[in-house]
Amino acid sequence: MNLKFRLTMLSFLQFFVWGAWLITVGNYWFGTKQWSGAEFGAIFSTLGIASLIMPALVGIIADRWINAEKLYGILHIVGAAFLAYIPSVEDPATFWWVILGAMLCYMPTISLSNSVSYSILKNNNYDVVKVFPPIRVWGTIGFIVAMWFTNLTGNKSSGNMFYISAVAAVILGLYAFTLPKCPPPKMISENASWIEKLGLNAFKLFGSTKMFLFFLFSMFLGAALQLTNMYGDVFLSEFARMPEYTDSFVVKYSTIIMSISQISETVFILAIPFFLKRFGIKNVMLISMLAWVLRFGLFAYGDPVGGLWMIILSCIVYGMAFDFFNISGSLFIETTTDAKIRSSAQGLFMMVTNGVGAVLGALISGWLIQKYYTSVEGNRDWHGIWQAFAIYVAVVMVLFFFFFKHKHDPKALNNVQH
Repeated sequence: MNLKFRLTMLSFLQFFVWGAWLITVGNYWFGTKQWSGAEFGAIFSTLGIASLIMPALVGIIADRWINAEKLYGILHIVGAAFLAYIPSVEDPATFWWVILGAMLCYMPTISLSNSVSYSILKNNNYDVVKVFPPIRVWGTIGFIVAMWFTNLTGNKSSGNMFYISAVAAVILGLYAFTLPKCPPPKMISENASWIEKLGLNAFKLFGSTKMFLFFLFSMFLGAALQLTNMYGDVFLSEFARMPEYTDSFVVKYSTIIMSISQISETVFILAIPFFLKRFGIKNVMLISMLAWVLRFGLFAYGDPVGGLWMIILSCIVYGMAFDFFNISGSLFIETTTDAKIRSSAQGLFMMVTNGVGAVLGALISGWLIQKYYTSVEGNRDWHGIWQAFAIYVAVVMVLFFFFFKHKHDPKALNNVQH
């Protein structure tokens, strides 16, 4: 089987597992279970907590002791067991612990899937910057297919979404064992320090001012990355409370509307090589931040009828917002770190964005929305919520522009091939 096709299947299934429930869990939480908004913020914090602990740890293990593809497969199979148990949970506290278990297994596989793909491609003399984005785009397609499948089968508020995810995770876990071997790099001398032997070298990256600032701003932006995944579908669904919007297409098929965001990703992923080589990492990340401001701002003023174009445009710019940050950030790590610590460094990037950043974003947004933007009757002021998020990212963007210094070097990106 063609190597690029095999990695395409890997990417497709990787994000199908997530897409089956991530966007629609809010409907399950608020609609089916009738649980509170503050507790919901805590649920999404599990993504961050898992990313704090696991990606860096798993990266170290993959860099030192276990084939990356085997570790990847094991994590998905164990995670499937947690996912399959979720529909039987009847209280928010237990739900939190079970979803945490699932996320401890899933979150490190995002960066690990990148490491596996990079390793296999480079071992077979492919240009990673050119070849990887078209492979990664199928991850987004997998996410979209899962969203549509969940919505169109009537499960956008049902516990069945977790069974769908669990089945896909088992298939992916078993499939991973058939991939080309990605053994740990044999680069440790007998006289290496205990820090090197334990694979903690990557943490030395924080000693570089440029890398420290890169990780710091990644954390700040990471706080915003999951906000529309947390609240977007609920935001659209709650227009049903207004009589003039109750029977609108947006309300009935909110998940499909939200999937436009992922469809947009497929276009912008393919554009990443051009933008990176032409404009460089700093400008690409600034473009991403501007797109996040538009993402939130357009949601603030959109509605299912007269303002539908704003909702649609918000979903379109999401592709640029999400991909330009995540993929370019991953490639930045790949081009600026030593081969001996790349899996660990990818794990660190995941830790600060989907770890520290996501925990802060989930907990603070849950508290903020409940305290300042939710009425006694339970109605949420979505206009104010999205405005607050837009202002936050705008401040981060301005600070990033002035403080992060990075000279664009097209040759560095060309050298990712080896």
